[in-house]
Amino acid sequence: MRVPLSWLGEYVDLASDITPEQVQADLVKVGFEEEDIHGGDISGPIVVGEVLEFTPEEQNNGKTIRWCQVRVAPDGQVAADGGDAIHGIVCGAGNFFVGDKVVVTLPGAVLPGPFPIAARKTYGHVSDGMMASAKELGLGEGHDGIIRLAEMGLDPEVGTDALELLGLSESAIEINVTPDRGYAFSIRGVAREYAHSTGAAYRDPATEVVAAHGVTDEKSFGNEFPVSVDDQAPIRGRVGCTVFATRIVRGIDATAPTPSWMVSRLKLAGIRSISLPVDISNYVMIELGQPNHAYDLDKLAGDIVVRRAHKGEKLVTLDDAERTLDVEDLLITSGGSAVGLAGVMGGAHSEITDVTSNVLIEAANFDPVSIARSARRHKLPSEASKRFERGVDPEVAAVAAGRVAQLLVELAGGQLVDEGSYFNHFAAPASIELPAGFVSGLIGLDYTDAQIESSLTEIGCAVVPAGTGFTVTPPTWRPDLTDKWTLAEEVARIVGYHLIPAELPVAPPGRGYTVAQDVRRRVSNTLAATGHTEVLSYPFFDEETNNLFGSPTEARVPQVRLANALDATQGWMRTSLIPGLIGTAARNRSRGLSDLALFETGLVFLPAAGVSYGQDVVAGGVRPTPEVEAKLYAGIPPQPRYISGLFVGDAQSKQPGQKALAYNWQDALVAVQQIALGAGVAISVRQGMHKAFHPGRTAELLVGDVVIGYAGELLPSVAEDAHLPRTVAAFELNLDAITDAAGVPHTAVDIRTMPAATQDLSLVVADNIPASDVLAAVVEGAGELLEEGILVDVYQGAGIPEGQRSLTFALRFRADDRTLTAAEATASKEAGVALAASRFGATIRE
Repeated sequence: MRVPLSWLGEYVDLASDITPEQVQADLVKVGFEEEDIHGGDISGPIVVGEVLEFTPEEQNNGKTIRWCQVRVAPDGQVAADGGDAIHGIVCGAGNFFVGDKVVVTLPGAVLPGPFPIAARKTYGHVSDGMMASAKELGLGEGHDGIIRLAEMGLDPEVGTDALELLGLSESAIEINVTPDRGYAFSIRGVAREYAHSTGAAYRDPATEVVAAHGVTDEKSFGNEFPVSVDDQAPIRGRVGCTVFATRIVRGIDATAPTPSWMVSRLKLAGIRSISLPVDISNYVMIELGQPNHAYDLDKLAGDIVVRRAHKGEKLVTLDDAERTLDVEDLLITSGGSAVGLAGVMGGAHSEITDVTSNVLIEAANFDPVSIARSARRHKLPSEASKRFERGVDPEVAAVAAGRVAQLLVELAGGQLVDEGSYFNHFAAPASIELPAGFVSGLIGLDYTDAQIESSLTEIGCAVVPAGTGFTVTPPTWRPDLTDKWTLAEEVARIVGYHLIPAELPVAPPGRGYTVAQDVRRRVSNTLAATGHTEVLSYPFFDEETNNLFGSPTEARVPQVRLANALDATQGWMRTSLIPGLIGTAARNRSRGLSDLALFETGLVFLPAAGVSYGQDVVAGGVRPTPEVEAKLYAGIPPQPRYISGLFVGDAQSKQPGQKALAYNWQDALVAVQQIALGAGVAISVRQGMHKAFHPGRTAELLVGDVVIGYAGELLPSVAEDAHLPRTVAAFELNLDAITDAAGVPHTAVDIRTMPAATQDLSLVVADNIPASDVLAAVVEGAGELLEEGILVDVYQGAGIPEGQRSLTFALRFRADDRTLTAAEATASKEAGVALAASRFGATIRE
């Protein structure tokens, strides 16, 4: 919300030397974040000048310029730039006459852009300044020539400071308004909040306008223009329109210029000037927070009816777009035809044009949910919908309609007639019981009853003592005050956030990370400490990608599809983390980072086949029953937490005397073992298959007998499709399964103190037999004396029959109670060899 300070000062007392920074600081105290300061992008000297004479001069390029003599200071005085009172100025506009008073930007002035003004030679003359248009001064979008002050109803003295005259020296603050405080999208609301913060005197525009301008807030005008609401399909049981006020002004001049002070204020508020009727409508919306709309009365076909759209009904809105309406859209109709999308945008048919004479003004109160849905459905965010979505004061509608009418009379020459109507079915805010001690107990600061009562009264509540507490009725402009918790927040805000003690809570003894939290942190820290980079990617992919990585063998996997995907091609929730890592790697390589070891932890979405999810939706604001809660949880697909890694480029860069060492499947397996160490679990490896991985370079990863993931090298075609090198290593593990294994109590074993005996064993087996299976057989057969067995070499070549390979294992034997003899170790090894021979036909390599 942008707030011009001069406008704010009309309704709350501001110090004469107040700065925008101080106003922002005061509003921060009552919960508004400061965003920016606007204005100050124009600097003088900019003065009022009088055209004394001009000479038209036709140029070779076909353009005609005027060489003008302009008085910029009274006779006998020095101009504001230190020059003569009469300046020679070249001007290309042709809409002014001798004797006109204009706005002159003298050398040294700076216009928005920034565009500095200086004396310069052009078209054979030295132009000592510039006569300015509205666009050049930031007062409007049109460029119909320079500003003629007489057309604005102004006749100032020559040399008058035009910055002050046109309000160009003003500034505005911008604050962030949270969704629950929609009343602050108005000068009325911000002025009230400033008064809360500083204690400055506040004047409510809703009453000030009536008192100062004679604008009646009468809510019945004989009903000459009837309004009715026919809402047969209320959303969530809430009727779409509860208040609808109309006023009629006849005989306006729609082409009358908008006063410069209004244009300046609207500009500072972030709204461009369009035409006088539209500017007045926007001005009142900013001032009172009540969106309103003006219709060309002569284009309306009959009484006003507010209803829902019919299926397939169409409306051409003010942006000239034809929109197919939804049956939930709330419409304003006249004579059965739609003339506006309620609370969002008016219709083009009843738009005010330059020939409009008679105007119907509408100010209404619409259901926030209905307006929010329509604005999003049609992608039509507007200043009006922004306010209706957050809640508008229903009691200000009639005043706003009257305020618009009053300004049309004053500025557009219209006549306010005693015609109009007022529809009001708004229910008064419900009272809230505020028990004694509740506020203090919730906030953590002792508040007296007087502080509570005065704070709530100050924000407009009616507060009545009741027993040991209060009965509080919120004001109509605060729909966010719905319970005792929101009332407590207001007390804390008004009394002062700075008084609330800052004390860290002390965690009860014995608490700490859960097993899952601890495992996740240890695993992530382990990978990060060993040179891997953690990343975070989006969980949305296309269906084909999910099918490729979602299952090792199935061609298609069940997937969760988004109902409102941001990108229609990426509308499915991920079944694997690896595609996100592939995208991250490709993006980094395109920016020159070629050597990457990445990992990510996150949820994947694995729905069961044939099960529908997310079908049960309950109303917000009400705690669901246990039965409903169970149905809601059942409507969520399984979401296990995975951890994945991806390796591309060089693991070791090229160095003098040493070639670069590229990442491969071994690096993926090393990372898996690091995860196993970090989590404190045993992860075994065996030959595996996965349709996204390279055949023969894929490993299944197991905890016990359960497969929890895969590691290896991706298919070269998959890597190339992502614009990555052919060799890309990756792994993916079910981190929840690792967590479950880590949570199982472990039994500590005695540390063996006796000397170990070591022997090597080389076995020849068929090359399609996994080395891990052979090692497992050796370990099982060798018995308890074998402490450890490790694969140290794989050989195929001379001396080894074709189709076979030699596997060499390093074995370590140890007894608990004695030093083993070589014969005992050999006997244990031979038992292992015997079992490997019986299972796989293994023979000792000669």
